Parts: sequence; structure tokens; C-alpha cells
Amino acid sequence: MIRNVAIIGLGLLGGSIGLAIEEHAPDITTTGFDRNPKTRATAAKRSLVGTVCDTASEAVANADLVILCVPVGAMEEAAAGMREALPKAAIISDVGSSKQSVGEALAKALPDHTIIPAHPVAGTEQSGPDAGFASLFTNRWCILTPSETASTEAVQSVSDFWTKLGANVEVMDAEHHDLVLAVTSHIPHLIAFTIVGTASDLEEVTRSEVIKYSAGGFRDFTRIAASDPVMWRDVFLSNKSAVLEMLGRFSEDLTALQRAIRSGDGDALHELFSRTRAIRRQVIEEGQDDDRPDFGREDH
Repeated sequence: MIRNVAIIGLGLLGGSIGLAIEEHAPDITTTGFDRNPKTRATAAKRSLVGTVCDTASEAVANADLVILCVPVGAMEEAAAGMREALPKAAIISDVGSSKQSVGEALAKALPDHTIIPAHPVAGTEQSGPDAGFASLFTNRWCILTPSETASTEAVQSVSDFWTKLGANVEVMDAEHHDLVLAVTSHIPHLIAFTIVGTASDLEEVTRSEVIKYSAGGFRDFTRIAASDPVMWRDVFLSNKSAVLEMLGRFSEDLTALQRAIRSGDGDALHELFSRTRAIRRQVIEEGQDDDRPDFGREDH
């Protein structure tokens, strides 16, 4: 049974976990820490967790489950910093978007603890303690990537925890996770960062025109490209192998598309666009997005 949860990092994900616990599992006691004093103050004002602590050691002292909500590049340092204060039976988890590197970092920092890496596939382009909301994980997937030596009981405990918060839970190998997420999340973000950067650098049009005449496609790219730069820098560096593999495949497909346009191959273009349109319908049918205007999203 998980009765005490410590959240290290009180931004969008950490804050949302705290709020979701309060709404869906109020019997669980929460503590939290963020190294930024302003973030801690905002977290306390918003009651993101039951107790906002002044140190990570204080936050984890009585924890059954510790969730690291820090950039993936900071996981090892954050874990090592709280090592001496951790209860021996505490389960250590995280919310990182790349799992092989995180699993290795946590195992190195905390070799004597049970580690169940996790990735809630949920988020917005917003960040910080003001961005969290309790329903962030509702009907979203949370992927667990435990090592082969992790106990069934510990995996089940973390799975049950995320289910309480409204998430659908899947367990998979960390290497497979990183490959899948490279396709579904990391490469799309890389494309968004690139196209928005390209548009802002064009000499033929002014930046004001790019912004003024933003059609739906570019506007949606800017939403993705507004994501936390520190988090995404670390994601690409930590999931380098899978990202480069998928980027190579994408480059080949882009070259084929370029060839079809140059040669006037309308059939090839129509076939591709028909397949991708069907994918969009499947995403909506799976309940992972909304077909209303602006995808039914509201400001939180």
C-alpha cells in the first residue's frame, strides 16, 4: 500500500500529480520539494502537495513512493542528493520521457532501492507550478519500464497508484519505450522546433507576417514548440540513439515525398495523405484527442 508520496520537482507534472492525488486518492499523504524557492512558494499557495518542504531529504523521509519530476538530465543528481534520507523500503519512480537513460541513472545513484521508472504520456506546452491541474492524467497512458529484477508487488503498487489518478497503465521494456516515444513524441517535437525556427529565420518574409498570418498548421506547431526547452534538450540527449534512428527513417520518407512532388506524382501524395488521415481518426477513436475545433482544448 502506498500511503505517503514524495514529489521532487513541482512543475507541470509534479504539481498535477499532487492535485490528482488530492482529488482521486485523498487518503494518500503528499510532501514535495523544488529547488527553486519561488516554485516552492507558488506550490504552497496552490496547495499542490500537503506539505512543501525546504529540502528533498525532508520531503522523502517518510515516503513509500518517491516520484522524481525533474529534467531527465538531472535525475541522477536529484536521486543521489536524497539517498541518505530515503526509507529503505521506498519505491523510486519518475516521469521522464526517455527510460533507458533514466533507469540507468537511478540505479547508479540508488543501487539499494527498488526503482520503477514511469512515463505518464501527458502534458501541455505550459510549465511551472502554475500549470498543473488534477485531470492531466485522466484517460492518458502511463508506461512503466521496470527492470527484470523488480518485484511484481512493487510494479503492481506503482500501477495501482497511476490507475487511481485516472491513467491507463502499460508495462514495457525500456528500450522499446524509447523507440516508440521517439516516433510518437520526440521526432514530432523536433520537427515543430525546426519548422518554427525556419519560419522565424526566413529573409523573404518578416517575423511579424509569420505571426500575423499563422494558419492552423503553423499555429499548432508553435504550440508544440513552446514546450519547456530544458526538458526537451535533455530528452533528445538522453534518447539520442532512438531519436537518430527514427530521424533517419523520417529523412528517407521526406526525400520520397520531395521526389513525388517534383515528379508530379499525385497518386503517391493522395495515398500518403489518405493513410495519415485515417491515423488521425484512430487517435480520436482511441480517446487520445478530440475532434472539436482546436481539439477541444481549454486553458488551464
